[in-house]
Amino acid sequence: MAASCWGMIGVFSSMAFAQGITPMEVAFWRAVLAWICFAICTGINKDIKADIKDLPLLLIFGIFGISIFYISYQFAVKSGGAAFASVLLYTAPAWVILCSFFIYKEKLTLTRIFTVIMVILGVFLISNSSINSKESLNFINSKALPSVGITAILSGLCAGLCYSLYYTMGKYFSKKYSSTNLFFYVLPVGAMGIFPFVNFRDKSIAAWIALILVSLVSTFFANFFYYHGLKFLEPGKASIVASLEPVIAAITAYFFLGEYFSIIGYIGALLILGAVLITIYKK
Repeated sequence: MAASCWGMIGVFSSMAFAQGITPMEVAFWRAVLAWICFAICTGINKDIKADIKDLPLLLIFGIFGISIFYISYQFAVKSGGAAFASVLLYTAPAWVILCSFFIYKEKLTLTRIFTVIMVILGVFLISNSSINSKESLNFINSKALPSVGITAILSGLCAGLCYSLYYTMGKYFSKKYSSTNLFFYVLPVGAMGIFPFVNFRDKSIAAWIALILVSLVSTFFANFFYYHGLKFLEPGKASIVASLEPVIAAITAYFFLGEYFSIIGYIGALLILGAVLITIYKK
C-alpha cells in the first residue's frame, strides 16, 4: 500500500500542473496539508515529545528532507515525467554509499562499487532515452514530453540525494520518534522553507482535489502504511517491497499519463532498481 501511494505522486502532481499550479506551490501545499493530517494524529495520540538536542537535526532534515526534496521531486515530475522522477529518486542508496565514503570514510567494497556503477550507467541510459506520450491514454491532456533535459536530470538526482537522508538521518530518528511525531516537527519547517518561493494562484476545485490527493494519499497514508508495515516486516524486507514504487509509478504513468520510456530508458531503470535491491539485500 505504501509503494502504491508513493507511486501515485507523479500522477496527482501532473493533475495539479494541468490546472496551472507550479511545482513550487504543489510542494508547499503537499507539506502543509500533510502536516494537518499528522498534527491531528499527534494530537489524538498525545505524542508531541522532542529532544531539545535533536532540534538542529530536525531543522536540517526539514530543510533538506522536506523543502529541497519536495521541490526537486516536483520539478523532476514536471520536466521529466512521473516514471522518470520516481526512478531517479531511487538513486538514493548510491548517494548513501558515496556520502558514507567521503564523510564517514567507510570502506568501498566491490559490491558497493558495482552498485554505484550500475546506478551511474542507469542514469546515463535514462538521460539519453526519450519519453513518449500517447495522447489517447492521456486524460490530463498534457503534451508529449521531449527527450530528458538537464533540468529533469539534475532535479531527479537532487531528489535522490535528499531522499538518501531518509536512510541515514531517518534511521536515527526512527529510534526516538514515531512517524507522526517526526513529521509533525519537520513538515512545518519544510513548508516555511518553500513559502518564500511560491507564486500562489487561484485554484479550481480540480486543482484542490489534486493537491489533497498528493498530500493525503501519497504523503500521509504512504508513510502511515510504511511504518505500520515495519511492525510486521524487517526493515530490509520492507525496503524491498517499497522499492516497487518506481514500478507502480511507471505503470500508472503509462495508463493515466500515457508516458513510456524508449528501450534504453527501461534498461537504465532496471539497472537502478537492480542496484537498489542488491544494496538492500546486502544489508
